[in-house]
Amino acid sequence: MRELHVVLPNDIDDPATPSGGNTYDRRVCQGLAALGWAVREHAVAGAWPRPSDAERAGLARVLAGLPDGAVVLLDGLVASCAPDVLVPAARRLSLVVLVHLPLGDESEADALSAARAVVTTSHWTKARLREAYGLPADRVHVATPGVDPAPPVPGSDAGTRLLCVAAVTPHKGHDVLADALAKVADLTWSCVCVGALSRDPGFVARLRRRLDGYGLADRVRLVGPRTGSDLDAAYAAADLLVLASRGETYGMVVTEALARGIPALATAANGLPEAVGRAPDGSTPGILVEPAAPGALADALRRWLTEPDLRGHLRRSALARRATLTGWAVTAVRISNVLNGAST
Repeated sequence: MRELHVVLPNDIDDPATPSGGNTYDRRVCQGLAALGWAVREHAVAGAWPRPSDAERAGLARVLAGLPDGAVVLLDGLVASCAPDVLVPAARRLSLVVLVHLPLGDESEADALSAARAVVTTSHWTKARLREAYGLPADRVHVATPGVDPAPPVPGSDAGTRLLCVAAVTPHKGHDVLADALAKVADLTWSCVCVGALSRDPGFVARLRRRLDGYGLADRVRLVGPRTGSDLDAAYAAADLLVLASRGETYGMVVTEALARGIPALATAANGLPEAVGRAPDGSTPGILVEPAAPGALADALRRWLTEPDLRGHLRRSALARRATLTGWAVTAVRISNVLNGAST
């Protein structure tokens, strides 16, 4: 049994702040253990990716305590901001960095250059890192997120139940969504926003005032984070996933919706088109619009709400795309192959 040390942010299992990155890390650790790796987790405290000097020193102590030649998988939030720690550690450890969200700075360039290999969660991220830092193609690998099988959601005839699953932050575009929903206020719909409300309280307060100003406070519900069966129930009650993000490296909530046959209305930002993907017949199981464009988002919402034929087409495409999605075991195998290659 090969030993693997995994360095993770300390909030990986915090139910108050669920995220795609944390879910990915947890499922990959479980999957690698199932493949025979002896997984040793090291959760490091810190305001990653902006740690204090003391927190950076804590990371250095963790790596210094690992045996020579150890294989180490590091979450990019921790690794990419600490090249001063990674570069010396790389002289005696086999380091592999898992990049969820590129930082796009010199520190990340130095940190990734020190790693034996880099794993990204989308082809968009791989291309971005290679273009930005000149990393060799054979050192950057893709392991897209898996998705659990789920029963298909029948959906309502009118398609009026909208769902947004994202932490309520500026990056996720809830302000754009509010502006778009205001433009279709003459139509019947409701919107449930599932996601952490604690990451940017000021933005949440401004968003609530915005919704109040539009008269939408009773139609747009900010319900906070949901996990497990509560999140399953939110998907089961939805007709359309709406994601107005200004940027996403992939978009796990999109494939979680598609796994239930729920179409997605999302921005064409970064890796989101990759997550939406295509059905076997080449159709797109959703609608993609430009980011930060409430008018375009509103136009797409109006089409969804007023065109039954479009709803039927997108639902059939989503059900077909559902059959092409891969599980977390596939993700774990891809990362395991990278780890084996990095240790030779």
